[in-house]
Amino acid sequence: MKAPFPVAMSPSCGQPGTPTGRELRNFQDSINGYYLEHARTFPWRETRDPYCILVSEFMLQQTQTERVLSRYDAFIQQFPDFFSLARAGAGDIVVAWQGLGYNRRALLLKQTAELVVARHHGRLPETAEELVRLPGIGQASAGAVMAFAFNKPVLFIETNIRRVFIHFFFQDRTVIRDKEILALAEQALDREDPRNWYYALMDYGAMLKAAVPNPNRKSAHYTRQAAFEGSDRQARGAILRLLSQQGQVGEQELLALLGKDPGRAEKILTDLEKEGFLVRAGSVVRLRQ
Repeated sequence: MKAPFPVAMSPSCGQPGTPTGRELRNFQDSINGYYLEHARTFPWRETRDPYCILVSEFMLQQTQTERVLSRYDAFIQQFPDFFSLARAGAGDIVVAWQGLGYNRRALLLKQTAELVVARHHGRLPETAEELVRLPGIGQASAGAVMAFAFNKPVLFIETNIRRVFIHFFFQDRTVIRDKEILALAEQALDREDPRNWYYALMDYGAMLKAAVPNPNRKSAHYTRQAAFEGSDRQARGAILRLLSQQGQVGEQELLALLGKDPGRAEKILTDLEKEGFLVRAGSVVRLRQ
């Protein structure tokens, strides 16, 4: 497929980020036209259930869509609503989360489920202000839930959306701040159908990721992800994966798995215990139930 790459929008009156009405319409037509022909299909797009959409947003944070697809349906089948997730053991949730990385998100999702059940009778709040008070939900996730679950015309940006606006409006700029992008996003927002507008932006951004050098490198907020190989994150994942497979493991075996630095190994185990992932009982370590 040949990607459509329209000419970058020209700033009106020499001011960056102030496109004319015609330029905005051309931009919207480009995004919607691409979406009409190349819309991606995902199970979380086929539902309006706020719980299912929230689960997908937690899973998609810093995780490739293909990996989420491999775990999403099974997770929803095992934990179909806030009530089942709230009463589930942490160990069961971590096991179901395996393969998605950033395991702390699984416990934050459980904490959110517990609060939704305790404070909101199992119904997800319908305002961004309430959503960001829940564990693990930032402005971008709250905005996505508002748009996708409730079709509310809220403003938010994430990686793919940022990529699209930089590609169209900031080709001759660097150090672009999100507040500049949000100003444009507000002008371009489809207030009658924000759900599909944001899906269209994300799909166009995903196409750009594969087709052009990453526009997001021009963002003032761009940071290169730290190397995974040899990192504490890799070690944490290896520990939780082993515990999910074997149930419990001798502490010395885990320390050996973490390498030759006993101080680093001890800190990783201690952090996992404090965060609620595991329990250390004598010389044995197991997932917290």
